[in-house]
Amino acid sequence: MNRSKREVSLVEWIVIFLLMLIPIVNIILLLVWAFGSENTPESQKNWAKAKLLFWLIFVVLNFLFFVILGASILSLFSRATLL
Repeated sequence: MNRSKREVSLVEWIVIFLLMLIPIVNIILLLVWAFGSENTPESQKNWAKAKLLFWLIFVVLNFLFFVILGASILSLFSRATLL
């Protein structure tokens, strides 16, 4: 049986989700599952790619939020010192 076409069992998904709780390890594993390993099931590869995409979107949105927040705070302080 082709390993990339096999289904991921319930126990494997539980182990995967537990591994995602470990900082740094989770990012490394997602990258390996998404792009590196030939033996990773297709559903797990797609899940890892989707998870990385969501994280990227989250990081970009957070960055934009804090840039806008920081600019707003700087604008308030610069106006307060002019008064």
